[in-house]
This record gives sequence, structure tokens and C-alpha cells, in this order.
Amino acid sequence: MDRVKGDAAERAVRIFLLVANRLLRDTLLRLFRKPSDISIVGQGSPSATPSTDVLESNCDVILSDSIPADPGPSEDSAVPDASSAELLLVGMEDDVEQFLSAVRAGSSGYLLKDASAADVLSAVRSVARGEAVCPPRLCLSLFKWVADEARETSRGADARPSLTIRQQQLVSLVARGLTNKEIASALNLSEFTVKNHLHRIMKQVDAESRHEAVASARAHGYLTQP
Repeated sequence: MDRVKGDAAERAVRIFLLVANRLLRDTLLRLFRKPSDISIVGQGSPSATPSTDVLESNCDVILSDSIPADPGPSEDSAVPDASSAELLLVGMEDDVEQFLSAVRAGSSGYLLKDASAADVLSAVRSVARGEAVCPPRLCLSLFKWVADEARETSRGADARPSLTIRQQQLVSLVARGLTNKEIASALNLSEFTVKNHLHRIMKQVDAESRHEAVASARAHGYLTQP
């Protein structure tokens, strides 16, 4: 985080404890009282702390034992999207799906239940410097997940709808501005059959209108004439 990187040497890292487990919260409070480079600026439970409290604390790191949910339009999240603070999760399970959920929720750090006090202090300082923290095995799963997502995106971008010769003929006539009745006459089909063909074509190329269907067919190389 640029703001922290620039002045980390001049002031303590400001932490907001957003921890549901009261025993864990008290333990962390005692832990962070000792280092001179770390300051607690707020504390509370995720379910009982308004997001405005977190925002107004101007903290650098939000330390929590709960993965924030995706709030609905009428819900309030204790970890606000507008916050520039880094999210560090502690007391987490060694579970790939939970870890990936935390990543999707925007966390910069993920510490397991067996993390030591030294691990927590080191993680706070690391995420405040803009670095990521996670167990090695789970980091490997993150790399694999990113690679899989990239492959899926690439396949989706390169996918070419398969149009039959008849469908290609039909869409080329649509591109020339012919009506359904005129297309039916040109291809010796019923107007009902033309409508069915058009419906299937629009579904295959993910189009909402005849114009979009033509544009998509042209983009995928089925129509060479502008």
C-alpha cells in the first residue's frame, strides 16, 4: 500500500481488530501493546461494528478472524469496499476453498490457526508494506486457480460459434437487409422456418437482435463483406 510504504518509518502501523472470538481479540490486544511500530486504533466484532467505525479509524491493516461476506444492496459490511486498509485474516483453516474465498474477498494475508505470535507480528508488518502473506501450500493452490481462470477466460474469448451452411446463408441475407419473408423466398423456406433459424442463430452467437447477430457472425469470420 503506497500510503504506508511512504511513511511506515515515521509512524506505527495502525490496526483495527475486527475479531469475533473475544479470547482471540484479547490475546491480540496484549500482543500488540508491546511493539512500538504497531498501534491499535479500534476493535470490535464483525457483526457488531459499523463499517463507518473502520473507515473513520484511518487504519492501515484490518485484522479479522472472519472472511467478509459479499453484502447485498441493503446490507452493511464491517469491512468497507472504500477502505484503503489491507485485510489480514487470522485463525483460518488449512482449506483451499476457504482460502480462495478469502482471496476473492480482498484479503492480503491469511494465517492459519497454528500461527505463532511472531507470525502474526511479521504478517502485520508485511501486509502494511503492500506484501501478501499466505501458507506455502495454499499459495500454490492460488497460482493454480489463477492459471485455470486465465485458461477459461482465453477459451471463452476464442470460442467460435458453430453455424451450419444454411445458417450462414441466412445470416448473410440478414446482413443485406432482407426481411424474413424475402429470406424465406430466396432460400425456398417457410417464413416460420426462417424465424426459427434466426432464433437459434441469435442464441448461438449470444445476440439480442438481428443487428447484433450479424455483427457477431462477422466478428467470427462468417461474413467477409462489410
